[in-house]
Amino acid sequence: MRKVVFLFLAMSLSLSVSFAQKLTKEEKAEEKEWAKKMKNLKPLDYKHLIEEKESLSLQAQEASSNLNQCTSSQAAKDEEIVKLRAQLDSLRSAAPAAAVLAKAGKKTNSVTASTAKPGVIYKVQIGAFRNKDLTKYFNNNKNFSGDVDADGAKKYTLGEFVEYWEADNFKKYLREMGVKDAWIVAYKDGNRVPIKDALEGTL
Repeated sequence: MRKVVFLFLAMSLSLSVSFAQKLTKEEKAEEKEWAKKMKNLKPLDYKHLIEEKESLSLQAQEASSNLNQCTSSQAAKDEEIVKLRAQLDSLRSAAPAAAVLAKAGKKTNSVTASTAKPGVIYKVQIGAFRNKDLTKYFNNNKNFSGDVDADGAKKYTLGEFVEYWEADNFKKYLREMGVKDAWIVAYKDGNRVPIKDALEGTL
């Protein structure tokens, strides 16, 4: 048993010497300096140091959390700005087309809201927005109309065509002008219906 204890002590001493040899002179001097400070440190002072360290660590965590929240909030705001700019660009792009329709007036195969014919008609939707209310312009332009979904989304359309191919040509014209989200929608007797049913004649 004594041999085992002696062997253990010898190994511990060897490791301590090996570790000490790896320290530089500066590190040894610093170690001695801090050892002296630790000897002169009172228990309450040591307690205050530990508490201050924990407090600073907690403050650092809170600051990091606040920074992450601010970053996330800024990213959400930036995304909303991008969406609003896209909506504004879409409406601006559609304005010239609306002016063309207003100037041209009602054509042979198109109908207006005031003289809507029974049956199926086609319109070109230019977008659906929640924060953009353009309904006040409906009376100024007979070819500009829209409706509101149950969830509050406002869908705006341009033109009214009896023939699908006319609506399709107008849709392509709008897309060339920059209204990338333009697509054709169908109505029957003033009510919106699936475009597939309108084309297949099942209505």
